[in-house]
Amino acid sequence: MKKKNIELLFQALDQSIPDPQSDLRFENNFELLISVILSAQATDISVNKVTPALFGVAPTPEAMVALGEDQIRYHIRTIGLYNSKAKNVFNCCRKLVESYNSQVPRTREELESLAGVGRKTAGVVLNIAFDEAAIPVDTHVFRIANRTGLVKAKNPLATEQALLKVVPKWVLKKAHHLLILHGRYVCKARSPECQNCCLLQYCEFSEKNLD
Repeated sequence: MKKKNIELLFQALDQSIPDPQSDLRFENNFELLISVILSAQATDISVNKVTPALFGVAPTPEAMVALGEDQIRYHIRTIGLYNSKAKNVFNCCRKLVESYNSQVPRTREELESLAGVGRKTAGVVLNIAFDEAAIPVDTHVFRIANRTGLVKAKNPLATEQALLKVVPKWVLKKAHHLLILHGRYVCKARSPECQNCCLLQYCEFSEKNLD
């Protein structure tokens, strides 16, 4: 995509979604981290249904460790992959207590040393909690970036690296949320709402699929 069209595309997204925010509900960096771990291969809606009760009994890493893996599992039992996620949450919190004074670390290397935290999860925390210009690539961001023609990449990492090169500086910090929300509510995987899309005139997909 031409540089001019990339600029116009993000201007259109920015006007369409003036205050892009995560759909996850959290009160602090710790709750954000745990919520993002739980959201892997699950919907934000399903995570938001269980976290109020979970954080109600375990609002800190120490309290989560004291709660124990079995009780964590009980609280998140309606979320996909809850067995492995309960183990990850417990081990993540234990390391936060033992290695980081119960604080969420703010470097990618430290974040990725925590159980259940991969590149995408670390990127989300860096972007939201620490206001860094990270563009974590989930299924929505991957689809939108490649479908529109913003980038041409075969996997999430390559997509992330390409986006960081082409996204205008003024929108880098909110590009992740702009793309993910547009993908979640407009440019859906199976039935994209092209006729109602603010990116229609800049999108390669629409040019090929709309007469």
